[in-house]
Amino acid sequence: MHALFADSFAALGRLDNITLVMVFHPQYLESFLKTQHYLLQMDGPLPLHYRHYIGIMAAARHQCSYLVNLHVNDFLHVGGDPKWLNGLENAPQKLQNLGELNKVLAHRPWLITKEHIEGLLKAEEHSWSLAELVHAVVLLTHYHSLASFTFGCGISPEIHCDGGHTFRPPSVSNYCICDITNGNHNVDEMQVNSAGNVSVSDSFFEVEALMEKMKQLQECRDEEEASQEEMASRFEIEKRESMFVFSPDDEEVTPARDVSRHFEDTSYGYKDFSRHGMHVPTFRVQDYCWEDHGYSLVNRLYPDVGQLIDEKFHIAYNLTYNTMAMHKDVDTSMLRRAIWNYIHCMFGIRYDDYDYGEINQLLDRSFKVYIKTIVCTPEKVTKRMYDSFWRQFKHSEKVHVNLLLIEARMQAELLYALRAITRYMT
Repeated sequence: MHALFADSFAALGRLDNITLVMVFHPQYLESFLKTQHYLLQMDGPLPLHYRHYIGIMAAARHQCSYLVNLHVNDFLHVGGDPKWLNGLENAPQKLQNLGELNKVLAHRPWLITKEHIEGLLKAEEHSWSLAELVHAVVLLTHYHSLASFTFGCGISPEIHCDGGHTFRPPSVSNYCICDITNGNHNVDEMQVNSAGNVSVSDSFFEVEALMEKMKQLQECRDEEEASQEEMASRFEIEKRESMFVFSPDDEEVTPARDVSRHFEDTSYGYKDFSRHGMHVPTFRVQDYCWEDHGYSLVNRLYPDVGQLIDEKFHIAYNLTYNTMAMHKDVDTSMLRRAIWNYIHCMFGIRYDDYDYGEINQLLDRSFKVYIKTIVCTPEKVTKRMYDSFWRQFKHSEKVHVNLLLIEARMQAELLYALRAITRYMT
């Protein structure tokens, strides 16, 4: 853990709160820091100040002032023009042209077409090269997802920053990030309800019920397998139902001027697929997937980055300590797969070999509300949402959930963008 902190400080010149929360899972943090360092600081198609400016544009789409402020400082540190920070209209036309892709990728990635790609690659003197565009797409998806993590874990600005706390800065619930640095990250963590009382009995039975469902589903898997038609039908049902998962607190959040100036069309946000009669075709992973298509395209146009991202995806997806709340020696693979596939289902992405009926068995409504909010509209997440799901689970386990959410989201966005680039190239 201390070695990771030292590496992070040496690379960034700071130890930010994202790192302090992610260190619950050192294996993932190491991969994350290595990838982010490569994207921002190592040799690549884009100049350093462009990279930080694209990070600002991406974080601003979700009104994530925490990330925006971090990268404003980094942008200036590497020699970026302060005038660009007055608003996107003051940046070069080439970056302004990226605004549309940023917008669609952040909120409705299923609408990305090869025409979006062609518009950027054939803009005469403001054109992007394919390598530059892949670098930009990876940065956009990285920071859209990181905004989800920032809101999902309730990360506050550092002490020395605007809005930072000067005494025991709260992160999530009653847990303090300073406990991690003091070596207290293995203490028993109890969830409290809104009245401030520990709700042990209810949450204990929630865990037991979830364990029992996992056992039953495994037995059903061993006994019978649904037909392809039935599997496809269950996917469509789950995709349709996911449209109606929303929080009672779901209100429009008006972005502050200091964030909104970094992007255009502030009213453009997440919309469910099939509302108002609009139908989006299902994206079948069997036709275009990260392992067989996206990975090689990224690695070809931006060497080594495909490998780094692939490692990060695998670590997040396979990460397990074989525990669930107070239980040990538990195989959590079924639960992790349900979370990952539910997120992709919300984006219209279907795995032919997965039974989507399992999702409703394993993910209750409060958890689905949290997942959808973090992935689609993270700026609207509340502490109540965080507290209301998996009440008996430790904070480290909820941070683990957030790692799954952000990597599944990043992969979904990449799949749509890279498929459009592939179609343009062919």
